[in-house]
Amino acid sequence: MTRQTQPERHALTISHPVWRAGRRFFCFSAAAIVMLLPMAAQSADYQLGTMDKLRIRVVEWRTAEGAVRDWSSISGDYTVGPAGNISLPFIGEMPASGKTTTEISTAIGEELQQKFGLLDKPDASVELAEFRPVFLSGDVETPGQYPFAPNLTVLKALSLAGGLHRADSGQRIERDFINARGNYDVLVSQRNGLLARRARLISEAEDKDIEFPKELQDSADGKKLITDETNFKLARAKKLRDQLQSNEDLRNLLQSEIASLEKKIVTQNRQMELYRKELDSIGNLADRGLVVNSRVLSLEQSVSDLQGKVLDMETASLRAKQDISKATQDAADLQSDRDTEIAQDRQSTEADIEGLSLKIGMYKDLIAEALSHDPAAGRSSSAGEAPPVSYSIVRDNDGKASEIPVDENTPVQPGDVIKVGILPIPAN
Repeated sequence: MTRQTQPERHALTISHPVWRAGRRFFCFSAAAIVMLLPMAAQSADYQLGTMDKLRIRVVEWRTAEGAVRDWSSISGDYTVGPAGNISLPFIGEMPASGKTTTEISTAIGEELQQKFGLLDKPDASVELAEFRPVFLSGDVETPGQYPFAPNLTVLKALSLAGGLHRADSGQRIERDFINARGNYDVLVSQRNGLLARRARLISEAEDKDIEFPKELQDSADGKKLITDETNFKLARAKKLRDQLQSNEDLRNLLQSEIASLEKKIVTQNRQMELYRKELDSIGNLADRGLVVNSRVLSLEQSVSDLQGKVLDMETASLRAKQDISKATQDAADLQSDRDTEIAQDRQSTEADIEGLSLKIGMYKDLIAEALSHDPAAGRSSSAGEAPPVSYSIVRDNDGKASEIPVDENTPVQPGDVIKVGILPIPAN
């Protein structure tokens, strides 16, 4: 009996000998499933900090059992606490602040292996489920904390807080213009991401190269989206190929086993026929006492043993054929599920694009309305002049907070505090 050294929810045990022979293919597929779908915006060298939320999944391949065990008691969502740690069952407090998800993944596997004395190190998949928020203070409509999103700039963050706060009603038009422009930029960025995603889905559905819209090819952000979606398509295609190849290798192994069993059955039947002929030839002699009965009994026992072996081999051959049928169906299901997923994602993406296009049109109208009442409201944007607003970011670097002046196009990082101040409007 194998001693169990940690909690488990279930174990997938491969009992068939051919499955054991192909376990290396199964291990690869299991690892691919665990590593599935990291956040598109997550960077490999992103350093974690307080309030970052992680999604952790732990599985273990047990060589001795030929089984994958899911550590469900550890898998789940965790938040980096004020001390910069995450608290995990069995492990306790683990430092996370300043580390990458890859480092956390390695540390979890090593801690569990050491604690329970495991032969195989568990595999931990750690992905960034939610960035730590950003904070806005000063002359904004609604100060407070807001969720961070990739490609967030000072202007986009300002729009999340409702834009600038102006006590002077005479500056309402300019405020409305800034709010509308900020929301417009955020929606355009979101739509560009959906356009890139739609192009990738169309490519996957029709099995052809990705044709990205020209509007994405002409901007830096668009080129990054193109790169991300292209890499994502390649990763998904590789995963499907590996799964189908693993399935094909399994079927080949089963076919080889069936062929071997059929040859053995033919040999056993030939041997059994020889025993029967010999038994028939000495049967009459035994009745007349010319041959000892022990010889007859020995031949009958040999025939009976051969019949049992043939029956076992025929049963094993039938089981292998059933496994081939199941593996063939699994391969068809993989492709069918992939096609269904692509179709559903494409339908959802089309609906999201349509909704964003309507909102973008609304903010275009609001910008045009603000400019029709006060053409000077957009002067900073059209003439390249700095708006009468000061921006600064308070950022934590190595445990020390520092304040740096920025402009509205400066990228924001998770955990930043954005300070906004309205400068006096110079007299004409």
